[in-house]
Amino acid sequence: MALRDLKMRMLKLLREDEEFRYAVAGLIGLEEILKRLDRNESELVKLREDMVEGFKRHDAEIIKLREDMNKLREDMNRLREDMNRGFEFVERHISALGSRWGIMAESAFRESLRGILEKELGLKVKKWRTYDEAGRVYGYPTVIDIDVVVRDGKTILVEVSSHIRKSDVFIFKKKSELYWEKTGAKPERLLIVTPYIDEEAVEALQKLGIEVYTRI
Repeated sequence: MALRDLKMRMLKLLREDEEFRYAVAGLIGLEEILKRLDRNESELVKLREDMVEGFKRHDAEIIKLREDMNKLREDMNRLREDMNRGFEFVERHISALGSRWGIMAESAFRESLRGILEKELGLKVKKWRTYDEAGRVYGYPTVIDIDVVVRDGKTILVEVSSHIRKSDVFIFKKKSELYWEKTGAKPERLLIVTPYIDEEAVEALQKLGIEVYTRI
C-alpha cells in the first residue's frame, strides 16, 4: 500500500470512525504528556541538584559560623579573664593605698589632736610604750603604747583617735590596767579624745568610768 493511500485511509478513519479518532487523540496526548514528564523530570533532577548544592553551601556556612562563634567565645573568655586580673590588680593597689593612707591619716590626725591638747588645754602629752609579753591587751604578746599626761602630780591616760568604737574602749581600759601594773602608778583619769564615737562605745565609756572629749 502506497504511503499516499495510507494517509488517505487514516484521514478517512479519523473523519468517520469516532473510536479510532479518540484512540489517536489519546495516543497523541499521551505522547505529549510523556514528553512533558521527561522535561519535568529533567527539571526536577536539576532542581534537586541545585538544592543539594545549596544545602552543602548552607551547611558549610553554618559550620563556618559555628567556628567563628566558638572563636569569639574563646576571645570573650580570655578578655573576661584579663579584665578580672586587671580588676584584681587595681583592687589590690587601691586597697594597699587605702590602707596606707588610712594609717597616715590616722597618725596625722592623732598628732593634730595632741597639739590641740597641749595648746588649748595645757596638757603635755608623752607617749609611754611597753611590751605586753602576757598578751593582756590584744590576747597575744605585742608592743603597746599609750599617751600619758602628768598634771599636778596626777596621771591621766589619753586615747586619741579619729573614730572610737566599743572595742576601742575596752582595749583602752586594758591598756590602762597594763600601765598601772607596769609602772605602779594608778591613773587618776582615763580620757578619750575623738570627733566621732559610736553609740555603743558611749555606753561602754559610762560603765567603765572613762571620760570622753569630743569638742574638737
